[in-house]
Order: sequence, then C-alpha cells, then structure tokens
Amino acid sequence: MSQEANIDDVQELITNAPPEVRQIIERVWKLEKGRLDKKINSHINDNIVDIIKEEVR
Repeated sequence: MSQEANIDDVQELITNAPPEVRQIIERVWKLEKGRLDKKINSHINDNIVDIIKEEVR
C-alpha cells in the first residue's frame, strides 16, 4: 500500500465522520500544528483530553 493510499484512507474517514468527531479532529490538528510551528516538545495528552471533554458536553 502506498503512502498516498494511506492519506486518502485517513481523509475519507475524516470526511465521513460525524460533525462532532470532525470538530475534535480539527481542534486537535490545530493544537498540534501550533505546537509544531512553535517547536514545542511538551506532551499534549492533557490538552487532547480537555478538547474531547469540551466537545462531548
């Protein structure tokens, strides 16, 4: 399986996900992108848990 096929599979899963799940994915992606842009190497697990808790409410 090629790398491109993997990306397409992931994109399809995101596209077909319920709106609530897409919102969580988008928020986590933005969090990670911001961390990478700032070269922050700390753990983000607590931040991800907070995002999920907020979206589930």
